Amino acid sequence: MPPPAAPPAEAPRRETSRYKAPWRQEHQRPAEAPAPENARPAPGPAAPSAPAPAATAPAGPAPAAPEAAAEADAAPSGSPDTGATFTASESASPDAILLRRTMAEIEPVSDKVTAYFYALLFVRHPELRPLFPAAMDAQRDRLFRALLTAAKLVDDPEVLTTYLGGLGRGHRKYGTQPEHYPAVGECLIGALTHYAVNSWGAETEAAWVRAYTAISQIMIDAAAEDERNAPPWWQAEVVEHERRTSDIAVVTVRPDQPYPFLAGQYTSIETPWWPRVWRHYSFASAPRSDGLLSFHVKAVPAGWVSSALVNRARTGDVIRLGPPTGSMTVDHSSDNGLLCLGGGTGIAPIKAMVEDVAEHGRQRTVEVFYGARNDHDLYDIDTMLRLAQAHPWLAVRPVVSDGPTNGLSGRLPDAVREYGPWGAFDAYLSGPPGMIRSGVDTLRGIGIPSDRIRHDSIEELVAAGG
Repeated sequence: MPPPAAPPAEAPRRETSRYKAPWRQEHQRPAEAPAPENARPAPGPAAPSAPAPAATAPAGPAPAAPEAAAEADAAPSGSPDTGATFTASESASPDAILLRRTMAEIEPVSDKVTAYFYALLFVRHPELRPLFPAAMDAQRDRLFRALLTAAKLVDDPEVLTTYLGGLGRGHRKYGTQPEHYPAVGECLIGALTHYAVNSWGAETEAAWVRAYTAISQIMIDAAAEDERNAPPWWQAEVVEHERRTSDIAVVTVRPDQPYPFLAGQYTSIETPWWPRVWRHYSFASAPRSDGLLSFHVKAVPAGWVSSALVNRARTGDVIRLGPPTGSMTVDHSSDNGLLCLGGGTGIAPIKAMVEDVAEHGRQRTVEVFYGARNDHDLYDIDTMLRLAQAHPWLAVRPVVSDGPTNGLSGRLPDAVREYGPWGAFDAYLSGPPGMIRSGVDTLRGIGIPSDRIRHDSIEELVAAGG
């Protein structure tokens, strides 16, 4: 296991922050109520991303699980894009302008800012260090993406609340407690004070305190509400492990209690071999009467969780599941057809949605384009073709980008462009980031409105580690 990341040796350059954690007493729980053994603080402004490779960060649709598990709690499908631009519109609030100025200044040194944040957190609150994963490299990026998202959504309370609510619920699996938020906020302000030397001042600090106070309250409230209805995680026994290729396995598990979810959603998984390290994977089937859950897992280079699930997991092993999340689901109130683009293991949620349509019994046209680099990588094509044979409303077209093939040749988006028209379809994309980007551009170019295009979070997929 990689050694813990040690805080920088140098002492903080300055300690001039006036931050006093105004919400500390309001959110504090009795000191005698310790956090669970596996507790994990919710770092970052959107305390979401700071704890263990948790889940999500930015905006976009469900980070899900295709090609490699994302490492943070993902934002719902359809969330706004959070590219690294910090321009403020004329209608932006004063606080939004101040937050975005700070983010614009620290963006070039975001790695230093986040490293400094964790150094402050672990020096000032050493009792929290064991709650984080041993290796902090991926963790650092997560904080910046959470900050970026908060700065961009501060003037959109409805979307921000939805985004943060999902993070708050997802962080229950880390043992995040309300009393962790003040420590995170204190160190966040300290890090920003240290690096945002040009944009920082009393007004800016006050804006960040207000923003973080609101953010933490939304997450705390969402977690408290969820606590009344669901456990923080589920134990799940591996009941089947099927190798499809040298680096892809279909893993089927049985949860220890009912696990409600929707086809197209995803969850986070922790293995016994890498405690406190979670990765995202989409459900590869619609809810089943026997309660079993299946995931398509591809072992990626240096992928701790994916490699463990593909190469080490065996029948009888027990893993942990976080709560289901994501909104890349079928709208059964609509008669629109479904245009689905699945690349690599991104075919998993597409397959689940096809099963969902079949179970609802409505005759809706579903067109699936299944992409891979070669025929060998179309590891689930037989399953998809059997579904097409059983349902006349379903068409499945394999698309191979490299080498000879029995299907279509070329890039997946180009193949989609040749068919159609798609004006009466809702589009779903799942797969590698590059495929999603080019696919979205293609779909918009052929006239499908953005609000009818759903996909996995590009931000999360870029950060996917496995």
